[in-house]
Amino acid sequence: MKRITLLIIALMMGILGFWSFSHDVAADTIMNSLTVSPPYQIIELVPGETYAGAIKVSSQAKSDVATKYEISVGPFSEHGREDDNDDYGVVDYIASSTYNQMVDWIELDKTVGTVEPNETQIVSFKIHVPEDAPAGGQYASIIVKDATAKESVGQGVAVQSVMQILSVIYANIMGETRTEGEILENTIPSFMLNGPLVTSSMVKNNGNVHTDAEYILQVWPLFSGEEICTNEEKPETSLILPETERYHMQTCNLPSVGIFRAKQTVRIFGETSIVERIVIICPLWLIFVIVIVLVALIFWIVFRVRSRKRANGSSKSDNE
Repeated sequence: MKRITLLIIALMMGILGFWSFSHDVAADTIMNSLTVSPPYQIIELVPGETYAGAIKVSSQAKSDVATKYEISVGPFSEHGREDDNDDYGVVDYIASSTYNQMVDWIELDKTVGTVEPNETQIVSFKIHVPEDAPAGGQYASIIVKDATAKESVGQGVAVQSVMQILSVIYANIMGETRTEGEILENTIPSFMLNGPLVTSSMVKNNGNVHTDAEYILQVWPLFSGEEICTNEEKPETSLILPETERYHMQTCNLPSVGIFRAKQTVRIFGETSIVERIVIICPLWLIFVIVIVLVALIFWIVFRVRSRKRANGSSKSDNE
């Protein structure tokens, strides 16, 4: 019994000690927070020329401890539908492709640094574009990693917590480009039990340059021209990399019951898809009421028919 008691006490002390240590490490990680700006840059590059750019690394630490950071360059891409479904749309800064050659063209002015709390530092870079650089899109990410958090050690246990932030470079190499796209899906549901209305679409960029796909959703009551939802003047957009697909959803908050007209317009390059639907929103309680009314109406009709047959039968007997 004593052994069991001692074991329980030791286990509880170990859990409390680990929680306290983990909590302190997490607090230090948050206190030594980094921000990078801009989050992305869209630039034009010319073969044979050098482009000069920069990013800002800032510390928003709530302590007096300086933050060490490391900088590197990596590829940038997004997983398409042909990849693992769990990874669809996930940003990838590890895998390389023909559209990540720019990684080898980028020269950083430094790869390590230390930033004080509430301080901002400029990190410069140059992109040396080869003469034979392929026309079209090239993508890379400047990766800023917090190098302070990984030094946390306590009670004989080392906990490594790594925070990385990306600043993405979307570049277009001047030359012969290809702008081709297709709309694979444009869907509006016709019946829903409750709101909101959620539409979906899938577009594919078959070109060799990135582009913005455009999405417009308009919804009206069935017998009215007054729009409930519209983004026609300011369409939603999403940046799509070459030879990749993008799934997109739009939302409109509607009354809990009703019949509406919905129209979704999707555009990419010169392709346009327009879908219009009648949308019915009917909650379960209303379906239950309708079913009860219909059942009652059917019973009433059957009762009326049988009553008439009985009445007609009685009339014939009297006449005889």
